[in-house]
Amino acid sequence: MVQAVTDANFTEETSEGLVLIDFWAPWCGPCRMQAPILDSLSTEYQDRVKIVKLDVDENPDTAAAFGIMSIPTLLLKKDGEVIGKMVGVQQKAQLESVFNQYL
Repeated sequence: MVQAVTDANFTEETSEGLVLIDFWAPWCGPCRMQAPILDSLSTEYQDRVKIVKLDVDENPDTAAAFGIMSIPTLLLKKDGEVIGKMVGVQQKAQLESVFNQYL
């Protein structure tokens, strides 16, 4: 299951291993399209990739720190370092390909 993170626990929750962060908002239609894809991947990759989501309306500091201008935006971090950024809805096969590059 995709875990929700906040400004307060973002660094702690995304500092180890391979982590995909979904910057989203409840009112965003494309974000709602992305959610089931991420839910599926979180089950399939549960021991290898941590998938978290951050509501940009409730947590503006983290979104601003990463220069998030549109949503959904997905950031990929490995051991705390940003290694990828994808804007817009990403298909499952594309995300699997990205994950497999780093696993």
